[in-house]
Amino acid sequence: MKARVHVMLKDGVLDPQGEAVRHALGSLGFDEARGVRQGKVIELDLEDGTSEARIGEMCEKLLANTVIESYRIEIL
Repeated sequence: MKARVHVMLKDGVLDPQGEAVRHALGSLGFDEARGVRQGKVIELDLEDGTSEARIGEMCEKLLANTVIESYRIEIL
């Protein structure tokens, strides 16, 4: 089975990479981009029957820094 984990900075946490992308978009004439948040997507190839709770443990212990990041699990 496959799962996808979407990790994003929590609201209120500064995102310098997102701000750099927003600035670059403006420089290229894309002024409609008012804000950009950058995150990461992690695809996992797992043994069949791996529970979402188990994937959550992976996120809590390694895949996301839960102090400043939130995550969402998508089972494919």
